[in-house]
Amino acid sequence: MSVRAGIVVTGTEVLTGRVFDRNGPWLSDRLLELGVDTAAIVVVGDRPEEILRALRFLAGEDCALIVTSGGLGPTADDLTAEVVGRFQDRPMVLDTALEGRIGEILRPLMARWPDLDQEALLASNRKQAVIPQGAFVLEPVGTAPGLVVAPAADGRRGPVVVVLPGPPRELQPMWSVAVSSPLVRGALAGAVDYRRSMLRLFGMPESAIAATLRAAVDAGIELERLEVTTCLRRGEVEVVTRYEPADASVYEELAALVRSRHADTLFSDDGTTVDEQVLAGLVSAGATIAVAESCTGGLLSARLTELPGSSEVMRGGLVVYSDEAKVALAGVGAEVIAACGAVSSEVAIALADGARGALGADVGVGVTGVAGPGGGSAAKPVGLVWLSVSCGDGRRLTRSVTLPGGRSDVRDRSTTVALHLVRRLLAGE
Repeated sequence: MSVRAGIVVTGTEVLTGRVFDRNGPWLSDRLLELGVDTAAIVVVGDRPEEILRALRFLAGEDCALIVTSGGLGPTADDLTAEVVGRFQDRPMVLDTALEGRIGEILRPLMARWPDLDQEALLASNRKQAVIPQGAFVLEPVGTAPGLVVAPAADGRRGPVVVVLPGPPRELQPMWSVAVSSPLVRGALAGAVDYRRSMLRLFGMPESAIAATLRAAVDAGIELERLEVTTCLRRGEVEVVTRYEPADASVYEELAALVRSRHADTLFSDDGTTVDEQVLAGLVSAGATIAVAESCTGGLLSARLTELPGSSEVMRGGLVVYSDEAKVALAGVGAEVIAACGAVSSEVAIALADGARGALGADVGVGVTGVAGPGGGSAAKPVGLVWLSVSCGDGRRLTRSVTLPGGRSDVRDRSTTVALHLVRRLLAGE
């Protein structure tokens, strides 16, 4: 076992699902990079007793470090700093220097909106500067400071608590400062130096990897020396392995077995995503790309433009949801739609060629399908998607898939299939 840590995410809006928690998984990933095991991520509402119970629970799980997010704002329900002070048995004190620094941050806001209640703003400023005695202050990125709070001053054993704000844009820069603080470094001193490797496969069920892991045991590979987790995500199978440097040779045995058994579906043995591979392939080929998408409604264009550097290769995308838009924007023949239907290989091919021609790209992608929940038929059920990728030199890949899940699943997984078709075409398949 390595050093253990726990995460407390506060906020009734997170607990009730109105806001999706991005901080817990992000912090868990950062801890894993440091060789720290996350014991639990606990989500609680903005109620002091629930926050306190979560802190006590994680302390009882032998966590050397607890990280909280949220509850550091200026309103009455922002109580995390006060609760952490109570948990660590440290009185709350006003840090006048911190109050002044927060005041300077608020000054432009007060000047921009002079009609705001200046006294109320100053009062909220003062609230955010009241901190547990002896806490190490993490300078605000917004207006809320972060904190690193040691256990009780009487020397009792307990976890160090890092208190971070809720907005990810504020929390993430503060984390690197918190990790470099002496208190956190001391709490994590016993962390194991782990390595983490990832294999990505596409076009196979997760059960196939389970069979390979059983074969690894039969082959004498010491899997007990590795921590192997598998996950089906966005239609791809991810195999993540964590191990100590001394066990690198065991991992290589496992990776070699996966390569030999799944050569036709393993597309990444260095953790790179298909998105990254498509971008790198287009840049390497000096090629540009354009898309015409129906059922995905712009999701493929969003994935193609998410990575930095995509402006070098992405010409643009056409969202051609209606038949009329397919004809007017992508140049699909109305007679083709009438004869074959909007969800067909013929229309997918016409969309790929139309996107390439309309936007002057080297590679075109066409996507059309039945995302559901309605609109399906016996011949064309919900989940049926036709995709085509074409190049100006005449090369083309076209295929259909019937994808499981609800509407969002079908739309999202369609983008994954499309990217893999582009990857294969760029690889010369």
